[in-house]
Amino acid sequence: MNSDFFVALLTVIGIDLILGGDNAIVVAMACRKLPPPLRNKAIIIGIAFAILARGFLTIIALHLLSIPYLMGIGGILLFWISYRLLTSTEGEQNIKGSVTIFAAIKTIVIADIVMGFDNVLAVAGAAKGDMLIVFLGLLISVPILIWGSKIILFLMKRFPFILYIGAGILTLTASTMITHEPMVYFFLADTGIPPLLFSIILIIAVIVAGWLRNRVQDITYIRY
Repeated sequence: MNSDFFVALLTVIGIDLILGGDNAIVVAMACRKLPPPLRNKAIIIGIAFAILARGFLTIIALHLLSIPYLMGIGGILLFWISYRLLTSTEGEQNIKGSVTIFAAIKTIVIADIVMGFDNVLAVAGAAKGDMLIVFLGLLISVPILIWGSKIILFLMKRFPFILYIGAGILTLTASTMITHEPMVYFFLADTGIPPLLFSIILIIAVIVAGWLRNRVQDITYIRY
């Protein structure tokens, strides 16, 4: 295990934690009408099934990203997801609380699969085909999400800059996926643009665009 392995592992864990905030909200809302004993059981079982589904989808994504041009397309999609992470104002108000443990678990799993596309795509790109990194990242980050999701959400609301750090991590992963495409790689080489500079430009672009969009939304909200 070299330094690249640990850098990739830390990146995957960071992605899991940053993008796990929305999923933590879904879990809380899906289980809020259950009595406390059933609530804890629903959370653990629901997250366990959701993680299994996410692991399966990540395996599929890893194989799909090996197809020519799909790595670059995935990077562009992840670049957009990074921007949406900063500017999304959509809440989870459509997730209804369930009164049975089965319904709560079903809601958690379905919502995680639907909302977990960004996570699967980001993890697949950061892991670079290494399934050991994928599953180690899940094993390390899941307990943190289960027991520390409220803390993470509190910190995100208390310190909004954490979202910008998360967007930067996602954009770095996206730029790496894009530059792995031979066409892009040779274009950068011919023009003399270092891949690192390309990544920095994309990160700055996402953060500045997200910040400006949020400023406009805040001004509009205050005005009206």
